[in-house]
Amino acid sequence: MQNPRRKGATAIHSAYQFCFSVPDLSVAQTYYNQFGLKVDRQADRLALSTFHSPHTWGYVLDGAGARKKLEYLTLGAYPEDLSNLESQALANGAKPAKPHPKAAERDGFWIHDPDGNLLQVAIREKVTANEKAVGDPILYKKNPIGVPIAHARGETKQVRPLRMSHILLFSTNVPRSVAFYSDALGLRLSDGSADVVAFTHGAHSSDHHLLAFFKSSAPGLHHTSWTVANLDEVGLGMEQMLAAGHKEGWGVGRHVIGSNYFYYVRDPWGSFTEYSYDIDFIGVDTNWPAANYSPESSLYLWGPNVPDYFGENTEASSP
Repeated sequence: MQNPRRKGATAIHSAYQFCFSVPDLSVAQTYYNQFGLKVDRQADRLALSTFHSPHTWGYVLDGAGARKKLEYLTLGAYPEDLSNLESQALANGAKPAKPHPKAAERDGFWIHDPDGNLLQVAIREKVTANEKAVGDPILYKKNPIGVPIAHARGETKQVRPLRMSHILLFSTNVPRSVAFYSDALGLRLSDGSADVVAFTHGAHSSDHHLLAFFKSSAPGLHHTSWTVANLDEVGLGMEQMLAAGHKEGWGVGRHVIGSNYFYYVRDPWGSFTEYSYDIDFIGVDTNWPAANYSPESSLYLWGPNVPDYFGENTEASSP
């Protein structure tokens, strides 16, 4: 299938990879195995992929005891766009930067965004969705009368996400972040709520949000979101992580912005990993009518109350 391209748009096409560091790699290895990702333990890092694709979605570095820290993001671009993207980014306030010293690959160009986040923009395969995911609405089909619908609880298989959907970053100035990622890198505003949160999508088609921004006193990583096959897997993912001892989280619920069903697991470092199903999709020919939702109506349609710690940025805390 040929990769989609929006006419006249100089823009990144994918949130290709994330990288952050944690105090103890063994803790991270256990956590992501429990979450359902494929974890490759290397000398000084973990490589995270799904069981459905060889693509490495993220790296977790050994922080040698230091608190969790977002290290860099890799954003994918088409070959014909890279040079123009670099010029466009620099013309719109990007600060040139050196490659991360532990980056798996150092090609493309490296910049800092207004919050100081390190970004690599490089020629990469498009890993963002080209069409809306089609999954089974529920795990259990309608069976003939007299035949049980569900299998026994003990027969449940591990939930294993299909792919990463999006990344949400903390931002000290959400409107400024939206302006930068739109003007410099070609992302487009999907929806937002005042100056508290904003969601952007890829011009060349993506889920409703590819990168999102949440107001905080400092930059950092709030969560990565992972697509699962159906609503049951959102709930089963919750059960899976509760059984593994991860008692803090939020959900199951359904978002207003993006429309997806969700469960957020709080990881050992105070950020989150989300199981997500049925998020809105924005195609290459769609001009999405961005809306500004009121804060009290924007976060979720139904579900449990938001926990107090959901907006906590542990990367802003003192070591």
